[in-house]
Amino acid sequence: MSDKLNVLLLGSGGREAAIAWKLNQSPLLGKLFIAPGNAGTSACGTNLPIKPTDFEAVAKAVKDNAVDLVIAGNEDPLVGGLREALAVSCPGVPMVGPGADGAALEGSKDFAKDFMGRHGIPTARHLTATKENIEEARDFLRSLEAPYVLKADGLAAGKGVLIINDLDEAISSLDEMLAGQFGAASAKVVIEEFLSGIECSVFVLTDGTGAYRILPVAKDYKRVGEGDTGLNTGGMGSVSPVPFADKTFMDKVEKRIVKPTVNGLIAEGIDYRGFIFLGLINVKGEPMVIEYNVRMGDPETEVVMPRIASDLLPALMAVANGKLSDIAIEQDPRTAVAVMAVSGGYPGSYAKGKVINGLDTVEGIVFHAGTAKDDEGRTVTSGGRVLATVAFGDNIAEAAAASYAMLDGISFDGKYNRRDIGKDLM
Repeated sequence: MSDKLNVLLLGSGGREAAIAWKLNQSPLLGKLFIAPGNAGTSACGTNLPIKPTDFEAVAKAVKDNAVDLVIAGNEDPLVGGLREALAVSCPGVPMVGPGADGAALEGSKDFAKDFMGRHGIPTARHLTATKENIEEARDFLRSLEAPYVLKADGLAAGKGVLIINDLDEAISSLDEMLAGQFGAASAKVVIEEFLSGIECSVFVLTDGTGAYRILPVAKDYKRVGEGDTGLNTGGMGSVSPVPFADKTFMDKVEKRIVKPTVNGLIAEGIDYRGFIFLGLINVKGEPMVIEYNVRMGDPETEVVMPRIASDLLPALMAVANGKLSDIAIEQDPRTAVAVMAVSGGYPGSYAKGKVINGLDTVEGIVFHAGTAKDDEGRTVTSGGRVLATVAFGDNIAEAAAASYAMLDGISFDGKYNRRDIGKDLM
């Protein structure tokens, strides 16, 4: 192995674009491969036409390209057992991302809730419903105040969570979910007490030995409409840092949530090496866990990566090799705001293949999400969330204004974006 590291990053969205951008700045980087990547990631490395869930193709890419580190961007390959597959086909190649046992924190909401219960981690009151305990589940719903939260146990492509104001509707929705509304993902349904508060995303790197590092905290905006109205999306923008996540709040997060999570994984024999994403809610100053994810968030990564001031590659290599205690991660004190431009009609049906103009004239950070190259080599839209502009400022207003100024210089047919990202925190 040379002094330079060849890295394979799996994924194709804005999250992976931001990670690729950050890795590309490392003096330790040899070659960067992104599978499958998008039109923007090709500026940081080589895109490979491989699905992250095609473990044979991933293993072949590792061998063919003398890859020294594999980074899983999204959850599907992790829940499916990528780590275990590569341990057999590419023994000794380090990887960032947990095995299937650790990935169950995201792959099964029932497992995650039980894990929180075992380790005293604060979360909402809940009950897991199956066809077998349906009467108990209905009684539990009746014991709660509206609104009622129903979550498919398994991965449902971000669509498996229902928040319902009417009890009768909640009971009938529970029946529909258990009858297969979300396929196998809703064979079990977690019913939760609704928590009222403001949310934020806390990201942790951990290496399986108990060492961990907390990355910049972010807040994302999920609703398509301004003022947090309309349908849920994959995220319309993000802000970091988050004003209410001050030292007092974060001390509580570390003591009550981060440490018990990391120690709990070790106590249960789960060798977890990778990112832990804590979806938190601030309930009157007290942090509670809404959910775990086993990778970085999107679009939060688009503000977190720019705010990491130190080289990320040594930290990720240390995570994979169980040596994170040797590494410090510095944070840029400035505020970053990302604004996502989406295709008209998203999150419903939308057209693809719209030519994107202005990319070559805009100065600043642009992370591609749903983009591709057409037959003429032009960058075109290929997804609902198309790209994000990211800018720094001394405060949210300044960073947001700079990000919007950049986005206004980019156009495509049907382009839409919210104009109020970060406004609620100002």
